[in-house]
Amino acid sequence: MNAIRPHAEEQYAGELKALAAADTRPRPPNWRLSPWAVATYLMGGTLEDGTVIIPKYVGNQRLMEIAIATLATDRGLLLLGVPGTAKTWVSEHLAAAVSGDSTLLIQGTAGTSEESMRYGWNYAELLAKGPSSKALVPSPIMRAMQEGKVARVEELTRIPADMQDTLITILSEKTLPIPELGEEVQAAKGFNIIATANNRDRGVNELSSALRRRFNTVVLPVPAEFDEEVQIVQQRVAQMGRALELPAEPPALEEIRRVVTIFRELRNGVTTDGKTKLKSPSATLSTAEAIGVINQGLSLAAHFGDGTLRAADAASGLLGAVVKDPVQDRVVWQEYLETVVKEREGWKDLYRACKKAE
Repeated sequence: MNAIRPHAEEQYAGELKALAAADTRPRPPNWRLSPWAVATYLMGGTLEDGTVIIPKYVGNQRLMEIAIATLATDRGLLLLGVPGTAKTWVSEHLAAAVSGDSTLLIQGTAGTSEESMRYGWNYAELLAKGPSSKALVPSPIMRAMQEGKVARVEELTRIPADMQDTLITILSEKTLPIPELGEEVQAAKGFNIIATANNRDRGVNELSSALRRRFNTVVLPVPAEFDEEVQIVQQRVAQMGRALELPAEPPALEEIRRVVTIFRELRNGVTTDGKTKLKSPSATLSTAEAIGVINQGLSLAAHFGDGTLRAADAASGLLGAVVKDPVQDRVVWQEYLETVVKEREGWKDLYRACKKAE
C-alpha cells in the first residue's frame, strides 16, 4: 500500500538500519538502538560509513537527551508545550528509534474509555465461553507491556481524569491487573510510556499530582531563532510535498521566510526590528500552522497555478491561520496588514494578495 504518511520506522527504515549497524554503545534492555544512536537519529549527523541522518527535531539537543534518558528509567516521559511544538512528531520518532514500533498509540479525547487504556473484550467470545485470555482484547499499553516497547498517549489532558489515573498503577507498579481472570500483566523490560499534552489545555482535565509525579516532564519550546523556525518549515514542507506527490516546485525560501516572519511578529506582539508593537490574535500561530499555510499554498500553486508558490497562493492560508475569531482577530489582521505588510519593502504583492483574499 502506498500510504500518504508512512510510520516513522517505515519512512526512515534505512537510517535506523544504518544506525543499528554502526551502534556499538550499550543498549538498555529491548532497545533497538543505544541512547546515543537514538539522539543521533533525532538530531541528525553523518555516520562513519557516510550515511547521512536527517534531523527529525531542530532545536535544543539537551532536551532530547533528557527525554531519551528518561525512557531508560522507570519513569514515564511527558512532552509538554503549546500546540505545534512537535510533541507528537518527537514522540513518534522516539518510539520508532527505541522500539522499532510507533503504532502503539492512544489518541486522547473526551471519550477515551477504560478499554482504550487497559483492555477490552471480544463480546462474542465472552458471551459464548465467559472471561478468558482468548476473549481479552489488549490495549496498545497492554501490548507495549507484554512486548517491552514504548506506548504513546497523545493529548493526555484531553482524557477524563478517572481514565488518566488508570496509568498510575501501570507507571508505578509496572503491572496491569486483570481482575476478571485473577491475573495480571507484568511489564517486560523496555516498556515505557510517552505522553503529550499542550499548555493551552491546562484546566481541561488537569493531571493529578499522583500521576504527574510518575512522569518526567520535558517542555518543548517554540523555536527561539528565526532561522531555526525557517529550517523546520522548509524541511517538513519538503517531506510532506514528496509524500503527497504535489506537482509543484519546492517553495522559494523567501516565501517561507515571509510566512514565518508574520507568524513570529504576531505571536510575539512586536515587529522583528522591535520598533512597532502589535496586537496578537487568539490563534496559536505555531510552526505547525506555518507548515500548513505553505503546504496549502503549494497545493493551490500546483493545481490552480503554474506550480510556483506565489503571494496569492499563501494569502488565503494566512487569513485562515490568523483569523480564528471573525471579529477580534480580523481587526488584528487588518491593522497588521496596514501598518506592517503594506509598508515593508518588497511585500507589496503579499499585501495586495491578502487584501484580495479578505
